[in-house]
Amino acid sequence: MFTGIGGIDIVVIGAYFLVVLGVGFYFSRKERTAAQYFLAGRHVGWFAIGASLFATNISSEHFVGLAGSGAATGMAVGHFEWLACLIVLMLGWVFAPFYLRSKVFTMPEFLERRYSSASRWYLTLVSILSYVLTKVSVTLFAGGLLLKQVMGWDMYTSAIVLVIATGVYTIAGGLAAVIYTELVQTFVLIGGAVTLTVIGLTELGGIGALQQGVPADFFHMFKPISDPNFPWTGIVFGAPILGIWYWCTDQYIVQRVLSAKGLNHAQSGTIFAGFLKILPVFILVMPGIIARALYPGIAGDEAYPTLVTRLLPIGLKGIVIASLLAALMSSLAACFNSSSTLFTIDIYKKLRPDTDERRLVNVGRAATAVLVVLGILWVPFIRFISSQIYVYLQSVQAYISPPIAAVFLFGVFWPRANGKGAIAALFTGLFFGALRLITELIHSQNPIAFTPLAALAEINFLHFAVFLFILCSAVLIFVSRATAEPEMANLRGLTYRYAESVAGAARTESKSSARRLNVVFSGVLVLTVLILWYMFF
Repeated sequence: MFTGIGGIDIVVIGAYFLVVLGVGFYFSRKERTAAQYFLAGRHVGWFAIGASLFATNISSEHFVGLAGSGAATGMAVGHFEWLACLIVLMLGWVFAPFYLRSKVFTMPEFLERRYSSASRWYLTLVSILSYVLTKVSVTLFAGGLLLKQVMGWDMYTSAIVLVIATGVYTIAGGLAAVIYTELVQTFVLIGGAVTLTVIGLTELGGIGALQQGVPADFFHMFKPISDPNFPWTGIVFGAPILGIWYWCTDQYIVQRVLSAKGLNHAQSGTIFAGFLKILPVFILVMPGIIARALYPGIAGDEAYPTLVTRLLPIGLKGIVIASLLAALMSSLAACFNSSSTLFTIDIYKKLRPDTDERRLVNVGRAATAVLVVLGILWVPFIRFISSQIYVYLQSVQAYISPPIAAVFLFGVFWPRANGKGAIAALFTGLFFGALRLITELIHSQNPIAFTPLAALAEINFLHFAVFLFILCSAVLIFVSRATAEPEMANLRGLTYRYAESVAGAARTESKSSARRLNVVFSGVLVLTVLILWYMFF
């Protein structure tokens, strides 16, 4: 499918690399202590936080996967994007006050303060494993697929080049380099995606021609319960569970909020990211539908690369390819940085608490190599789960997220939850999530004859997430009730009932104009999403 690029395209791509590497290395000169390296000195403003949250989230699997699912089933996959607009508000208003006041570096560290050391170990190890199964491997797979089709590169060659290019400035500069390169990458990826969408609609003849060129139900987002991928019951009850885990408890995302100057900046950043998350439905899902209308025989995950290679003239290809690289590199850099933070703070420093700052930074810089290798090794297994890469990503997260979401939600809202209940819920979720993943892999290759296991493998992944969340919540409540109450040290400042320090901070900032604006814009964001859902019901 590769149709070649011109000299202008190469200049544009080269300019992108120069700007990103220049920004990254500029901030690499300023990193000294662990707080500066892993959390950018806790001095990042709201605009950079919001852009970084968006760029971290939007990666190559969104370009490939959202467009691919759009080409296969229509706009229903966009539910995950618009739900994120609302759930990211939970990060700013519900969770961020506790995270910032506790001064933690990582989410496992917060879980240890609320529950126990065992909970911290569990979340650290599962988080790093999930980065291999989802973030690193999917990003490299989708990026390799894109570059193979638009640049003619071999997939594994593409993966190695991307890892090296991204790792250079990430290892050197830490979170500050990651965040401020993501600020640049946000504008690049939005610009490229908008360019391709406008050209595609123009080629097709407008929205009316698009609606006539695809099945009528493509523009109805709420699907029946029997829908194999996006049943409305799974979207309403299951998708928010995945969202709470991803946006509110995952180090990969929350680390940006931990770097904020203060609570108002953290909340403003999440609101800004919420508005940006409206865009992917129109600039990533919509191109997939456009590809389906222009090229009816197109396979799902080939939709976006096909538009780039067949539709764009020489000159504009460079802009769109730069946007693809921006999305891919921003997510890879975020994953590298968050995984190194988890390894350094939650494993290395916990085992060697007297380690000096310089040593911690060096350990953090070295910690990404094994993760990258494991991610590359896992890439060939992705196709065993789903032909739609975005469905694969969400399905694996559905097996990981329910117990973690339950533990965090009960942790801040129910003081009676204790460490034994938390670890029991986490291991229950681990067992059933792993069982589902293994049976699904086996069943996809050789159907399982044993009916209960076959049913477990075939249940929709969002419905499974609901089941697992309810089960883990019940285990947490039962075990917590049957064992001793948690110590006050595990509650004060970490739960809403005993949130004196958090409440005091909120009152201090409540009269500020920034906080009032945050309330107003949060309301506008919620109303906007509800109107959009109504329009595409």
